[in-house]
Amino acid sequence: MNILSVASEVYPLVKTGGLADVAGALPLALEPLGVKTKTLLPGYPAVMAKLDETKALLDLDLLGEPARVLAAQHQGLDLLILDAPSLYDRPGGPYVDGQGRDFDDNWKRFAALSLAGARIAQGALTGWKPDLVHVHDWQAALVPVYMRYDDAPEIPSLITIHNIAFQGQFSAGLLPDLGLPEHALWEALEYYGTLAYLKGGVVAAHAISTVSPSYAEEILDPHFGMGMEGLIASRAQDLYGIVNGIDTHVWDPAADALIAAPYSAATLRKRQANREALSKHFGLDDDAAPIFCVISRLTWQKGMDVLAEVCDDLVAAGGKLVILGSGDPDLEQALQAAAQRHPGRIGMVMGYNEPLSHLMQAGADAILIPSRFEPCGLTQLYGLRYGCVPVVSRTGGLNDTVIDANAAALAAKAATGIQFAPVTGAGLRQAVRRAIRLFDDKKLWYQIQKQGMKADVSWGASAQSYVDVYNRLLGKG
Repeated sequence: MNILSVASEVYPLVKTGGLADVAGALPLALEPLGVKTKTLLPGYPAVMAKLDETKALLDLDLLGEPARVLAAQHQGLDLLILDAPSLYDRPGGPYVDGQGRDFDDNWKRFAALSLAGARIAQGALTGWKPDLVHVHDWQAALVPVYMRYDDAPEIPSLITIHNIAFQGQFSAGLLPDLGLPEHALWEALEYYGTLAYLKGGVVAAHAISTVSPSYAEEILDPHFGMGMEGLIASRAQDLYGIVNGIDTHVWDPAADALIAAPYSAATLRKRQANREALSKHFGLDDDAAPIFCVISRLTWQKGMDVLAEVCDDLVAAGGKLVILGSGDPDLEQALQAAAQRHPGRIGMVMGYNEPLSHLMQAGADAILIPSRFEPCGLTQLYGLRYGCVPVVSRTGGLNDTVIDANAAALAAKAATGIQFAPVTGAGLRQAVRRAIRLFDDKKLWYQIQKQGMKADVSWGASAQSYVDVYNRLLGKG
């Protein structure tokens, strides 16, 4: 089976969030199951700089912009790079400039990516045509739209929604510039007076998936559906919830070169060296108090305002806290202020740092994830893998992957973390107090850590679920 995957970011070439991890890991997990994937992504400067060799396959005109499709290989990934300098060769990130502002032409940059994906899906490459196209989030959501409104034969398509809050909304007046017919607006794209790329993908794709079973249910509810709950409900028979996995080779505490000392579930006491290295890095006091970590975008969605509210209480209850992230300036300032109020008890590093995130998972005792909604989440999976006990809100993929340490689960030796609800200061305070009480019972804490480290957080089962969906779309299931 040949799959064309289209995504705006792919780890390890370019990453801003979990989408990149999935787009990079899923093709590798599918290969042993007989699925060969070519992944199309934009040729950002960061991507082009990491490629040793490329081969030109195809010249395209994409909405008036010249482009080439290049073939490349990188760390086991079979890549198609959309080389369009006028769209992608610029300073900044994949979506924003150096000042953090969205690029004004994002509508064209990702419509062009989708149009290229549609052309390739329909056989533009000599000697290769996919059986199915799998697109990710709003940035690639117009692929099935372009295929629907083209004269070429349509092939089956799947769109994966990693976060329905990001919908790719632009002025409806841009429709003529997309090269789509006028009736495509009211048939597929119109959304409260704008056009929404994600809506178009949901309407036009043959099936829809989300990144956890709970999130698939949640987005049918107005509280989580972000205005698209009615549309999603109308396609409920084509909706699948498949939880993400992680790359267990990259994230392996027994062989991780980014941490101070390797360890396993059988040698948990060796974590202490990582705890000491983490404390030193963040300037924490050298004592036995539990260390909580946060590795997150600092946004309302992630519950970081609630974390800021609870920082003083966490310290008062006997905990320490280390934070890695960036985001909303007000939340950054609030958390920095908490660190200044509690030197030696709270440490903070702004930005994102992949090596440091590994050390934090290996050295902290627990990871706090107070998200208001979380389609899947990966940091709790890393936490399970590293014996960094997840303390999570009861939502989406967090609910699906963490077993709460209630009395029954503890008695059955099944607990892997702590869940709480609602996402309020009171809710998080109670969860932190529970975690500290459990931490003080070392035998019980080791039990929770070891059970979490035994959890299957790999892509194995999830990759098979995707193959099952692919087969259904191809009439084989």
